[in-house]
Amino acid sequence: MLNILLAEDESAIADTVIYALSSEGFQVQHCLLGSAALQQARSGRFDLAVLDVGLPDMSGFDVCRELRKFSSLPVIFLTARGSEIDRLIGLEIGADDYMVKPFSPRELAARIRVVLRRLHPAPAADANASPPAVLGEFELDQAGMRIRYAGHALQLTRYEYLLLNMLLSRPGGIFTRQQLMDSIWRDAPDSTDRTVDTHVKTLRIKLKAVAPAADPIHTHRGLGYSIELAPDGKQAAR
Repeated sequence: MLNILLAEDESAIADTVIYALSSEGFQVQHCLLGSAALQQARSGRFDLAVLDVGLPDMSGFDVCRELRKFSSLPVIFLTARGSEIDRLIGLEIGADDYMVKPFSPRELAARIRVVLRRLHPAPAADANASPPAVLGEFELDQAGMRIRYAGHALQLTRYEYLLLNMLLSRPGGIFTRQQLMDSIWRDAPDSTDRTVDTHVKTLRIKLKAVAPAADPIHTHRGLGYSIELAPDGKQAAR
C-alpha cells in the first residue's frame, strides 16, 4: 500500500481528500501543521506528500524548501491561490504538481498515480515490450514515463517530463511557446510564456547536473525552443 503524507488545516478538505485517497487504496497520514509534516517526512516511509500552501505555522512552500534539504519525496501543492507566480514558485522549489482549490479529489488521486508511476514504473509484463528509444544521449521510455540522460535517470516533475518529451519528439525542430503551452498546459489555460520559460530553466539545471559541459536545449529568441542531440560518436560529459 502506498503511503501519502497530507498537510492540510481545513478539516472539511482534509476529510474529503482522506476519504477519496483511502478509497483509491492509499494510506494517508494527516497533519495540521507544516512542522508536523516535516517531522513525519523524516521517517522516510512516505511515497508522496500533498501540501496545502496556506498552513497555519509555515507555508507549504517553506515546508517543501525544508523537505528538499533531506528528501526527494514527490510533492503536490494544494492552494486557494491560483496566480501564475505561486505556481512558478512551487515548481521552482521542487514540486511535482499543483492543484488549485476547489479541486476534484478523484483528479488528485489520478495525479498522484501519474507522479508515482513516472518515478516508480512497474516492470513490463511483456518480455517483448519495446525497449526505450535512444535519441543521442537520451533514452526515452514512453511506457514508463521516464527519461534517462547520459546514463542517468532524470527526476522530472510532470510538466518537465511532458516538456522534454515534446522537445525530443522532433530533435532540432523549433517549438514556439504557444505550441508548448497548447500541448502541455492545456489543463492550465491561465498559464503564460513565463511558465514555459521557468520549466525550461529547471530542466536545464537538471541536465547540467548530469553533464555540466552540455546544453542540449536551445533558445531561439522570438521563436521558441529546440533540443539538439549530440553528434554521432560524441557523448555528453559524465
